Amino acid sequence: MYAIVEIAGQQFKVEKSQQLFVHRLESKEGAKVTFDNVLLIENKGKVKVGAPKVNGAKVTAKVLEHLKGDKVIVFKKKRRKGYRTKNGHRQYLSKIEIQKIDEKSAVKKAAPKKETKPKVATKTKTTAKKTATKKTTAKKTTKKAE
Repeated sequence: MYAIVEIAGQQFKVEKSQQLFVHRLESKEGAKVTFDNVLLIENKGKVKVGAPKVNGAKVTAKVLEHLKGDKVIVFKKKRRKGYRTKNGHRQYLSKIEIQKIDEKSAVKKAAPKKETKPKVATKTKTTAKKTATKKTTAKKTTKKAE
């Protein structure tokens, strides 16, 4: 069983007891996090695709630790111009472990609609202005042989 989930703006294919690195989450280490934006679920050959998400599905994960990723060097150069810049960047990440994939979780039922009186349609006069479009043709110029 696996699911495709959107976590922190990125889509991940997750399975139970899988560990993965995602962009930094605002929860503390050891806390449980649920992700409701499940885009696809596969269970024993049956595939449920959401439009845009699967109703009632959620993925539960545990935040293991917060850390920084490997350093990425950004080097820019324009040859023969004397232009060189070097910058570095380390992305803040959270390591999570997927604990449970729920296909059908508790879905809130929609409240019954209130009955409203039908509105009486009134006739309104609409006038549409027609605009005439002029077609212009370009004049051809010809050179006379001298």
